[in-house]
Amino acid sequence: MNRVWKLRISLDKKYPGIIDSCRAAIDAVMPRQHASVDWQPQGCAVVGLYSKHWPCLFPQHGPGLKHRRPIKLEPWQLQLVEQATEDFVRGLIHSDGCRVIANDRGVTSIRYHFTNHSEDILGLFTDALDRLNIPWTRSTKYVVSIYRKAATARLDEFIGPKC
Repeated sequence: MNRVWKLRISLDKKYPGIIDSCRAAIDAVMPRQHASVDWQPQGCAVVGLYSKHWPCLFPQHGPGLKHRRPIKLEPWQLQLVEQATEDFVRGLIHSDGCRVIANDRGVTSIRYHFTNHSEDILGLFTDALDRLNIPWTRSTKYVVSIYRKAATARLDEFIGPKC
């Protein structure tokens, strides 16, 4: 629309709790408006809201692919991440990560993975894990993995299985 931006977040229909959390977060940021949920036949829900203020809240937005342009947080954004690091990590896992239950030769273990092609976004994720004293490894160029039992137990305290 003319001079109005729409934030759209596509989410899997299988996780209504995440959809509700996303909608509540958008509503908290824009208290005089309410985010909509458009249910798509392809198995996803698109949570969205029109606002002229989105470029102020997401100054990283710009033309081109995000992994080909710098993604740096503004000082006020870094302050918010420091105040709510667990929420930041949860949001990243819910958007571009997963929690899996692996079976290694009869031994069940929990693992978390976060995948992104942007080195800057991967850095934001690993910096947040470091702030929480959660050990991580780069299992591939684009994947950060958390395998250690104590580390996955710590993540389970504030993330846990998607529901």
